Amino acid sequence: MQLVYPEHRPTSPEELASGLRLHELAPSDRPYLGLNMVSSLDGKATLNWRTKGLSTEVDRRLFHHLRTQADAVMVGAGTAREERYGRMTKNDELRDKRVGEGRSPEALAVVVSGRLDLPRDLPLLNEAEQAVLIATGVEHSLVDTHPGIEYARVGDDLPRLMAELRERGVRSVLCEGGPTLNSFLFAAGLVDELFLTMNPKVVGGAAALTIVAGRELVEPVELDLVSVAEAEGELFTRWRVRK
Repeated sequence: MQLVYPEHRPTSPEELASGLRLHELAPSDRPYLGLNMVSSLDGKATLNWRTKGLSTEVDRRLFHHLRTQADAVMVGAGTAREERYGRMTKNDELRDKRVGEGRSPEALAVVVSGRLDLPRDLPLLNEAEQAVLIATGVEHSLVDTHPGIEYARVGDDLPRLMAELRERGVRSVLCEGGPTLNSFLFAAGLVDELFLTMNPKVVGGAAALTIVAGRELVEPVELDLVSVAEAEGELFTRWRVRK
């Protein structure tokens, strides 16, 4: 892997996702929020409804190391179901990295599910070591899941969710989509950064969503380029939302 901007030198996924100190950028009323997405060259977020066809081994390494840089990892219910989400911090090496950078060993999992439409056999809901906060608009709770699962009854009020996370001590969040959740976060002005891996494929068609779906934003969001790295034709970009 080569870093090509803002300088040219060898790098690695592990280096790109180390020492980012995102928590230091948090406003007083909410956590700092970055999106981490992968797309084809025509902007599609999935291939055959999964990210697997777009994510390479290098991208997966970056994916897991980026998780070490945030207090919490957020995901929409649809993405959690399709990708069969499990424990957010996968191994002891990643847990040690989190601790070494001043974070808890495990990232808090935040699942946004308006209707609480989550299968009970979802691995994430059955990991005893994994703290899970489900943001939902319904009053009932899931049954037959481990007792560490908590609920934020915030409906579709994402600013309220972010404020509640800040009150819980969460100062940085990494959101992994999906595209519909991304659109609501952008519309609410809650996105601070975008980590975007561009896979050298063109998918085409109208079925697969782009990385930001839903209604057109009232105003386009402008971003400034922070860095670009390349590995075997795949581009790993980081952007910061212009305030």
